[in-house]
Amino acid sequence: MAIKSDKWIRRMAEEQGLIAPFEANQVREMAGHKIISYGTSSYGYDVRCAPEFKIFTNINSALVDPKNFDINSFVDLKSEVCIIPPNSFVLTHTIEYFCIPRNVLTICLGKSTYARCGLIVNVTPLEPEWEGHVTLEISNTTPLPARVYANEGIAQMLFLESDEICETSYKDRGGKYQGQRGVTLPRT
Repeated sequence: MAIKSDKWIRRMAEEQGLIAPFEANQVREMAGHKIISYGTSSYGYDVRCAPEFKIFTNINSALVDPKNFDINSFVDLKSEVCIIPPNSFVLTHTIEYFCIPRNVLTICLGKSTYARCGLIVNVTPLEPEWEGHVTLEISNTTPLPARVYANEGIAQMLFLESDEICETSYKDRGGKYQGQRGVTLPRT
């Protein structure tokens, strides 16, 4: 298995629709203002979070149960900025839609700009032949409120290409998160 370079990412995005919308370069400024970068990097792709957030709250004193998740545990927010409460988290999704090839595994890591502020991005690997918007969980590990910016970089995707094709892909298994759009809550 080998990590793929910017050249491979550009080719796959343009020829096979790996990422859409796709930014071939690293964008660091928007409308004359510095932003948290997104786009193609040396060995990965920096994704942006959408301006749609689900902020976790305990106003209903609900129990968190992945088999029976209470959607009332979230407050919906559409905004360019989201304030994550202390020791809490939000769900959002990538602006980018991914179509992962059958011989590729994709791993997501949070950007260091946010990590250095105590914000952790968690995403499970994108399996071979998975496609959709990536649901991102952003945890605020600090005792202070924390700000996240929509339409700016939030995490980096690393693409690992195998030297052989997997026997059973995510699509073959009929994965429950296949083709997801927007924020997708836990499913069983």
